[in-house]
Amino acid sequence: MKAEWIDVTLAESKETIVVEGNHYFPPGSLNRQYFQESSTHTTCPWKGEASYYHIVVADKENHDAAWYYPDPKEAAREIKNYVAFGKGIELVP
Repeated sequence: MKAEWIDVTLAESKETIVVEGNHYFPPGSLNRQYFQESSTHTTCPWKGEASYYHIVVADKENHDAAWYYPDPKEAAREIKNYVAFGKGIELVP
């Protein structure tokens, strides 16, 4: 599975974990140069608190387009630090 935006591969892995229809990519599969920490946080009742990344490619920014759970609840421990994408990021099998 690949996560792409503006013809750039943001992450690629054969070992994503699918939760609620979202592919979560292992932390080591990210091309980190395109990720910037965001101050945004949201809470899921069963996964815990999510942190976000802005995706930046050249002069374009996709605000809060990726998220991860740095300290998930027990029910979601398998996706700790794995990253999922939204907001126009294309997932390609």
